[in-house]
Amino acid sequence: MTIKLKGACIIGQSGGPTSVINASAYGVIKTALASPDITKVYGAAHGIRGVLDDVLYDMGAEDGRELALLMNTPSSALGSCRYKLKDSAVDETDYKRILEIFKKYDVRYFFYNGGNDSMDTCNKISKYMQKQGYECRIMGVPKTIDNDLFGTDHCPGFASAAKYVATTCMELYLDARVYDKGMVCVLECMGRHAGWLTGASGVATFRGMGPDLIYLPERVFDLEKFLDDVEAVYRKQGNCLVAVSEGAHDENGTLIVEAALENATVDAFGHKQLGGLAAFLAEKVKERMNVKVRAIEFSLMQRCAAHSASQTDVEESFLSGKTAVEYAVSGITDKMVGFERSFDENGKYVCNIRLIDLADVANTEKKVPDSMINAAGNGITQEFVDYVLPLLEGEARPVYEHGVPRFARLKKVRAVPNK
Repeated sequence: MTIKLKGACIIGQSGGPTSVINASAYGVIKTALASPDITKVYGAAHGIRGVLDDVLYDMGAEDGRELALLMNTPSSALGSCRYKLKDSAVDETDYKRILEIFKKYDVRYFFYNGGNDSMDTCNKISKYMQKQGYECRIMGVPKTIDNDLFGTDHCPGFASAAKYVATTCMELYLDARVYDKGMVCVLECMGRHAGWLTGASGVATFRGMGPDLIYLPERVFDLEKFLDDVEAVYRKQGNCLVAVSEGAHDENGTLIVEAALENATVDAFGHKQLGGLAAFLAEKVKERMNVKVRAIEFSLMQRCAAHSASQTDVEESFLSGKTAVEYAVSGITDKMVGFERSFDENGKYVCNIRLIDLADVANTEKKVPDSMINAAGNGITQEFVDYVLPLLEGEARPVYEHGVPRFARLKKVRAVPNK
């Protein structure tokens, strides 16, 4: 493989969006546009589907000021998808099409911005291109509010979602205690198998205004014990605020809301769309205690709340995209950009870059360590708080017009291959 490689690049976004995924895309786009080795910068419409369908956007045709607004624009500006590539040994159809499009547009760099399943896609394409002898440097740019990607200290998108969860929990804590009559409030956070985001609610608890009880999917969820815990807290203080992960499951691994999910939509990767746990548990609490109960599902708000994003997260997300391009141009391929934390001589948190093999990242989940969950399984420890706090630092600075945020409006000019 030659170090010097000239050609176009494609940036695609995949999976569930976040409030900072576009900052990562902007890191790729801005750096690639400035690179003398990258001849064209294309954005794939709806992730890998845009490559397969030959729907690419010419990012060089966009206004630079609009592109800069991506830094604080939530969701996936290029569009996303949940499309699973079959193993090339089973079916090469998609891979042959991808190679055809790469050749058509002289694509020599491919950057895919997403989570576990997206890194699986990235890994499969990388290995196929190597097998075909087509030199194309492929880099994964991490993204997931679930914070469950293997090999990286934390993931772009997690900190902002965690900040939203912690902040909203503090606000709900105050709101739920204004009346002379008590209430039980059950909050449902995202997190299918890893409880990082639900655990972030504990930051509010350690500030004195958060959930009394926190349940992560790393521990078995016992419904009777949950009801006992809630009743004990309520009897003691007249109120109870609970945070629970959508992926709460029993000792057999069965989701607590499995019955309600019998007809739930399943994506290409076999994941059911979760939700409804808070309402289910709230009903159980009402049956047991006959008190006022409210169920709140954070749902999409926790991943698109750019107005409460962590500036640390915004800057690190941009960095992940920027360094992915820099490493690729320098000759690196088949890696995902990851983060490694350290501290300077004054004890200030520092984020360093480390590269992780795509094969190691693909479809591997990072769980919350047992040491970060309390012995009773209904809360977090100081270790978890110490892990999260540095990532929440700084307030994002979006551009405002007429009192509301001004988000990027891309023209999305269809790309034309070089003649």
